[in-house]
Amino acid sequence: MADYSVIGAGSWGIALAKVLAQNGNNVTVWSIIEDEINMLRENKEHLTKLPGVKLPDNMSYTTNLEEAIVGKEMLILAVPSPFTRSTAKSMAPFVADGQLIVNVAKGIEDESYMTLTDIIEQEIPQATVAVLSGPSHAEEVGKNMATTLVAGAKKRETAEYIQNAFMCDFLRVYTSPDVLGIELGGALKNVVALAAGIADGLGCGDNAKAALITRGIVEIARLGVAMGGKIESFTGLTGIGDLIVTCSSMHSRNRRAGMLIGQGYTMQEAMDEVKMVVEGVYSAKAAAGLAEKYNISMPIVKEVNDILFGNQKAEQAITDLMFRDKAVESTTLTWDE
Repeated sequence: MADYSVIGAGSWGIALAKVLAQNGNNVTVWSIIEDEINMLRENKEHLTKLPGVKLPDNMSYTTNLEEAIVGKEMLILAVPSPFTRSTAKSMAPFVADGQLIVNVAKGIEDESYMTLTDIIEQEIPQATVAVLSGPSHAEEVGKNMATTLVAGAKKRETAEYIQNAFMCDFLRVYTSPDVLGIELGGALKNVVALAAGIADGLGCGDNAKAALITRGIVEIARLGVAMGGKIESFTGLTGIGDLIVTCSSMHSRNRRAGMLIGQGYTMQEAMDEVKMVVEGVYSAKAAAGLAEKYNISMPIVKEVNDILFGNQKAEQAITDLMFRDKAVESTTLTWDE
């Protein structure tokens, strides 16, 4: 039995906390919102973000960040990506040398273009930082439905520690040394999922969805490899796997927000309706900036940015994508002639 903490009481944080508790560990959940902590204590259920999922007795709840951090073997950082830096900054005074922090959010910081693990390492340099990601909706993990994830870390033993902590009969965890590739896949797929949702909102069919998913992973892999990620991560669970589930599931907040935008909502109206952080909105500008920095063609990402932050009509974006200059599908394939 180990003592772990989950920093952030959103649906994903609660689902992962439940897994760790069911695996026989003592788990503390922290939230800055006192009403949320009181609700969890009284109901042993997150009534708004994960309704119907009852939480084990070996979970405790606090608004005291020091209490949540000191003496814990592993910290799961599960706040939405826009709050990663501010939360890490608040955590830093209480984190011990070598204490393990596992980032489970997905995003890229808008202005710095930094991944979330890079941010955590910058704000808490004494910590050991890793990532846990993959095609996983909290709503299904909370119900003990079969799911696969990847634990990424610089050292094998760190990844294997995370793997052992989370593995159970419904959650299979793989390991990988490609922390950067895992993070880029998780962040960039949210931008493509917005595009897939917009297409759904416009009434496009399955053919268009398949095209967006397939060409979307091409864009993600182009940029990811240029930045130093490994192609295996983009063709694996944290690349195409995560992209498929986020583009196709109604659990996906990015797809739902995209659908609303396709139906005529503004970006802000869509986010207000979804009532959760739509991380693809925050990663879209960073993705476009990185594409420019690394001179990578990302037409889907460009159109999403034009819709979100310009005056582009969603219908026109589809037309623009369809009528781009003719191209070969893969530049690595050649004819014999």
